[in-house]
Amino acid sequence: MIGRLTGRLDVVADDRVILDVQGVGYRLACSARTVSALARQEGDVRLLVETIIRDDRIVLYGFADAAEQATFTMLTAVQGVGPRGALAILSVLGPNDLVDAVRANDRRAIARASGVGQKLATRIIIELADRLEDMAAPSGTGAEPPAGGVESDAIAALINLGYTRSEAWRAVTSVHQAAKAGLDSLIRASLKELAR
Repeated sequence: MIGRLTGRLDVVADDRVILDVQGVGYRLACSARTVSALARQEGDVRLLVETIIRDDRIVLYGFADAAEQATFTMLTAVQGVGPRGALAILSVLGPNDLVDAVRANDRRAIARASGVGQKLATRIIIELADRLEDMAAPSGTGAEPPAGGVESDAIAALINLGYTRSEAWRAVTSVHQAAKAGLDSLIRASLKELAR
């Protein structure tokens, strides 16, 4: 199996690249985030590779980093999420954003991916919630606000102001320990965090 390739980008498309490795062109399916990162690089690029063999073909999937590859592997283990669905999710949510969406129970953020509906987003959250420690490090503090109370009111207020559930959750979790006062000061501190 192929685990890594280093070479020159020959073709860059929305969802794939062709990597020229010493005269051999390898076609790799990639997330939009990986394609975007590769398009900005000059010279040789290095991609981690996941090889999936089907009855009728072999498909190579390329990743810019190990966190994205590990998240892809976890997503494809969820019933109803195939390799293309996993790439679609990784195109709209990076590994850290996916962790935040799962922790915040943000079905809407996951359902933004092409081909992912609310039911599949719910299944992804349920199945990945138990494996969060295996996923990428969350971008927030990692501390979860208690269910109910001032923290969930602050999250609801930020959602009403137009922030996504994941953004609101991330902001509240990063400031909730420092702002143990009332709801007003928690919302103000969260808005300052979001403004950064």
